[in-house]
Amino acid sequence: MRCFTNFCLLLFLAAGLLALDARADTIVLKSGRRITATHVVEENGRVSYETSAGRLSLPRSIVERIERGGAPVTEAASGAAGELAITAPVVESGEGYEEVARAAVRDGSIDRAYIAGLEEAARDGAASSAARVAVAHAAAAQFELRGGDIDRAIAHYRSALTFAAPEPRLFVGISLNVAYLHLRRSEYSAALDYLGRARRVAPDSADVAKLAGWAYYGLNRLDQAVGEWKRALRLRPDAEVQRALEKAERDLQTESSYREGETRHFILRYYGGAAPELARDILRTLEEHFRVIESELDFTPPEPIGVILYTEQAFADITRAPGWVGALNDGRIRIPVQGLKSVTGELSRILKHELTHSFIQQKTRGRCPVWLQEGIAQWMEGRRAGEQASLLVTAYDRKVALPLGTMEGSWMSLPGPVANYVYASSLAVVEYIVETGGMRDIEHLLDHVATGPSTEAAARSVLRMDYAELAQETANYLRRTYQH
Repeated sequence: MRCFTNFCLLLFLAAGLLALDARADTIVLKSGRRITATHVVEENGRVSYETSAGRLSLPRSIVERIERGGAPVTEAASGAAGELAITAPVVESGEGYEEVARAAVRDGSIDRAYIAGLEEAARDGAASSAARVAVAHAAAAQFELRGGDIDRAIAHYRSALTFAAPEPRLFVGISLNVAYLHLRRSEYSAALDYLGRARRVAPDSADVAKLAGWAYYGLNRLDQAVGEWKRALRLRPDAEVQRALEKAERDLQTESSYREGETRHFILRYYGGAAPELARDILRTLEEHFRVIESELDFTPPEPIGVILYTEQAFADITRAPGWVGALNDGRIRIPVQGLKSVTGELSRILKHELTHSFIQQKTRGRCPVWLQEGIAQWMEGRRAGEQASLLVTAYDRKVALPLGTMEGSWMSLPGPVANYVYASSLAVVEYIVETGGMRDIEHLLDHVATGPSTEAAARSVLRMDYAELAQETANYLRRTYQH
């Protein structure tokens, strides 16, 4: 049970804002992905930037814009397949097709009549005519991505592929982009299908191997993930792949002697000292929680979810998480269970909490901020805000409460007392939303987070209030409900 005392309020004043409210730049890619970073520099056709993972760079051609100084610093993605810390592949249209891309999307919309005309002209079977259609649909896909509509983007890319075959480089680039979008949605098997098509045309593509590694990692097939990432590095040096490979190799070394269990929705690995009865009990409990969360969030994850049971030491060594972290979900649910013989009430709550993260991560395509994720996960496991209500209201009344906007990024570097506060605050906000509008408001909020420009914009659309108003109404709810 997390707690937050008055002493911690002083610590929060001293450290909370410093830890959470450092400002950064946001790199907005043409694919719609947003990268929060510091020291962003444009030079020699590339954009370089700093994150906690080190200094990275990407081609300027795939950057839509750079938003300066307006976002809280967040840590780089943890390496989970659902949180890809990689840039989208570039579709190279080739010389002579730039005009087609510009004509397909102009004046802020897709010129569907123009694309239809290109498709009609392509009936003559000429390779150049077919390539023009492919380029037009690829441009339309990029336009849809900038608007946050991944479904329509994938539809355009699929249309592009039907015309791209005569141009191998174009075909490979489009196939990679479709695979990338499926990876963002945790649809790993679908991603592998498109990567297989690209590999048949370009067997020595480092990009194919790079994305295939993430697909296999997401499917909990670590041997194949490691093999693909090693292949990618042989073909081309890549800092992102190197970090992913090191993480996967740590997992593989630790899990090499682990036992396995599997159900319809889960793939379980557990250390040899754990009783098989505990593993079976955990799988049964997870399946029960799966059905409940599936109903509450109106969503079903498309692929089996990986679950790893560790000793206390192995958990600390693999996750490298701060001491206050009792379990972790970085695309795989990681839980220390040393000494347990059966699923206790506390372990059941932890399992439900971490499983909720898997649902939210996939439902929002990796775009859900930490405060909303943690608030929903705590609500789903059965926690309520009453125990911390007085302190949270006091923090709000004294105007020292952290704004929600500063709680969107990673909490992993926070000291324990500050982490306790932000957990309590996020739970209170989610509890207010559920108690006043029901779980349908949560479901709709997550849907808007997946496609909208920001979580605050999603709150305005669904709840009809911005972050400041949401915080005010949450404080009012806590007073009404818990302070008599």
